[in-house]
Amino acid sequence: MYKNWPNIAAEMTVLLKEVRTGAPDAMKGFSQLASGALKAGVLDTKTKELIAMAISVTVRCDPCIAFHAKAARAAGATRDEIIETMATAIYMGAGPAYMYAAQAVEAFDQFDPAKPAE
Repeated sequence: MYKNWPNIAAEMTVLLKEVRTGAPDAMKGFSQLASGALKAGVLDTKTKELIAMAISVTVRCDPCIAFHAKAARAAGATRDEIIETMATAIYMGAGPAYMYAAQAVEAFDQFDPAKPAE
């Protein structure tokens, strides 16, 4: 295992609480933005989470990968959909995206409740 993605998500949640507590008005706005952006419309929530995964890879944001891998799984994304999304991210982000794409697949796999943690 390269990274423990569930731990990354859990640890960031604790750190983000500090920001949320310190800047509640701004964070309330951010939460509303996230809810509005991910709400099912013409695109369903799963598709939007796949887009968020691709963006997470291309901007190289480990916590973003962790949170959106978990959310993509919860929204019903399959491993094949993640792989295809990563192919698009690699196309848009070149070599560095390829490295993060491998990590994003690992993150998605680690949020599978049927697989024990290593």
